[in-house]
Amino acid sequence: MAWDFETDPEFQEKLDWMDEFVREKVEPLGLLGIHPYDVKNPRRNKLVRPLQEEVKARGLWACHLGPELGGQGYGQVKLGLMNEILGGASFAPIVFGCQAPDTGNAEIIAHYGTPEQKTRYLQPLLENEIVSAFSMTEPQGGSDPTNFITKAELDGNHWKINGEKWFSTNGRWAEFLIVMAVTDPEAPRHERMSMFIVPVDTQGVEIVRNVGVYGQEDGSESYVRYTDVRVPADHLLGEQGGAFAISQTRLGGGRVHHAMRTVGNCRRLLDAMSRRAVSRKTRTGTIADYQTVQMQIADSYIELEQFKLFVLKTAWMIDKYQDYRKVRKDIAAIKALMPKVYHDIAHRCIHIHGSLGVSNEMPFVGSLIGSMVMGIADGPTEVHKVTVAKQHLRKYRDVADPMFPDYSLIERRAKARDMYDPLEELVEAAE
Repeated sequence: MAWDFETDPEFQEKLDWMDEFVREKVEPLGLLGIHPYDVKNPRRNKLVRPLQEEVKARGLWACHLGPELGGQGYGQVKLGLMNEILGGASFAPIVFGCQAPDTGNAEIIAHYGTPEQKTRYLQPLLENEIVSAFSMTEPQGGSDPTNFITKAELDGNHWKINGEKWFSTNGRWAEFLIVMAVTDPEAPRHERMSMFIVPVDTQGVEIVRNVGVYGQEDGSESYVRYTDVRVPADHLLGEQGGAFAISQTRLGGGRVHHAMRTVGNCRRLLDAMSRRAVSRKTRTGTIADYQTVQMQIADSYIELEQFKLFVLKTAWMIDKYQDYRKVRKDIAAIKALMPKVYHDIAHRCIHIHGSLGVSNEMPFVGSLIGSMVMGIADGPTEVHKVTVAKQHLRKYRDVADPMFPDYSLIERRAKARDMYDPLEELVEAAE
């Protein structure tokens, strides 16, 4: 029987190095007014490239990839522990070669791309020479792919794409977009769409505007319009009609990584509120002496530890089964729980810091907004809760209890008497 809550010493050394490296060298990059995805910015590259080389020298570059693509092929548990450290430092994923959405896009091209596509797009993407965008969500459809109307029609030896996409993350920096479009409107709902590689400089691709999350001065969530965009037929990724299945596989591991980065963010918030609590003076001592503050600290610690264990258990299940479908319920559960844990801890941190907490001199309101983003990105919380419920209820589908079920106390007492009363009668008769 194997049941352990320890990290093996060799890998723990790597995590310890990562923790110091991210804290001392990577976090400060986020305060210099440059964007981690702006790969054409000479100043950004001058600062980032040496750090990336340090990571490569340590054998920690793009660890989600297999050795054939330059990574370590780590499982989800190791990747989860790494992502806990990467959370909260905006440049950390870029420095370690595991930034979304490039990781998922690279996975798709590695599995479904042609040799030419892998040479043109995959290799420079893996080296962070270029970045990409996943153009999926639509203004009228939200994140529900079955409501998408962007279409792609085969026209000779090209696909012609028309439609609009909303919140295509990092579209403004992207060299190419992976676009989901309806190719067979008469097919079953989950088989109507296909995926395409679309170079961003293709005629007809228009970035209408770049939207920022509230509080950002400069946004990179692109609103993209496709007007008679023609791409070669071989720019189809996977099979026609396979976009939904591909996207679900792409998102499974990513949700674990988001969750562990959220753990890292929450740990920083808990650290900040704890330091504030023992430092902020009152008439009689510090605010840490008040039970209300103690309750907030305790709730934050308990919720964070519960959430982390749930995420790592889910990561362990993915490693064990090597099949995301078998872990679908738990992946949905941690995705649904993530924004609540993040929100509640961020809210308490703000409250304990008082007016300083809501000011633009602290990053805490950004964390609060970030928790709301986590409740929308990769599917809204409500959708994931429905998935959890449906998956959980599957094992009860054949149950048809009567009006008074057999687990009622009356029924259970009757069964207990039937089981043990005859034995008592035999004992009494023997005596």
